[in-house]
Amino acid sequence: MLRALLKTMRPKQWAKNVFVFAGIFFDGKIYDLRRLLNTLIAFAIFCLVSSVVYLVNDLVDMEKDRQHPVKRERPLASGALKPIVAQVAAVVIFFPSLLGAFWLNTQFGLVVLLYALVMTLYSFVLKNIVIIDVMTVAAGFVLRVLGGTLVVQVTRFSPWLYVCTTLLALFIAINRRRHELLLLAGNANNHRASLQEYNVAFLDEMTSLVTATALASYSFYTFSAPNLPANHLMMLTIPFVIYGLFRYLYLIHTRNLGGTPEEIFLSDRPLLINVLLWALTAGFVLYSPLFLKK
Repeated sequence: MLRALLKTMRPKQWAKNVFVFAGIFFDGKIYDLRRLLNTLIAFAIFCLVSSVVYLVNDLVDMEKDRQHPVKRERPLASGALKPIVAQVAAVVIFFPSLLGAFWLNTQFGLVVLLYALVMTLYSFVLKNIVIIDVMTVAAGFVLRVLGGTLVVQVTRFSPWLYVCTTLLALFIAINRRRHELLLLAGNANNHRASLQEYNVAFLDEMTSLVTATALASYSFYTFSAPNLPANHLMMLTIPFVIYGLFRYLYLIHTRNLGGTPEEIFLSDRPLLINVLLWALTAGFVLYSPLFLKK
């Protein structure tokens, strides 16, 4: 039962909460141990609260998941986990986590509470409304970034990064809808009401628009954000972003992946190496005394 509960909490998807570290990384405070500790605590809180959201989501979708070729193996849908256990666990985990969030920072606590409310509303209503569903998913990522900036109390965090986060999250969410649409085929309407409003051509057009806008927004950030080194060397990271987006599209359109984004990032070696190289390059530009010279 404990193993089934842990599986329902989806620890693999805790990788999404790495967006909490955007604040401390891009604000140039990664060496500040107090702020780093605060960010680690914020990351842990988001992991726990997001797990509560997954528990609620699986409780709401239990019957529909039984009709899904992959999700029917989830503990609640398969019967390996009793609903009452999931309900009690959600309550026991959520309230201490929320108290911890407010203890860490009042504004951060409000962001965590808003995240939980928005994601719960998503589980019950918003995921069935076309376009609003993917926008809500993107909002969850933006709230993660916002929470990370609040616990660090950033002073040099560029607003462009909120735009880039929104577009990247939309890019992932739209392509996940595409994967679901192809996977479920004629049964798509029975699993998620919003899927009947989508088609592959429309989702591909949305992807093209978001991809182009994301590349443009990140490029603008690299040479126009006031907190970056004046030598514009942050532009060295643009090729990694281009490759990452194109590689993700390749995996979706050619390899027919896209159901679980975190597994794509962690299992595809070229994509993972690209992300690490981007992080190393960005970190070197942001923190190297050589590059910080005016």
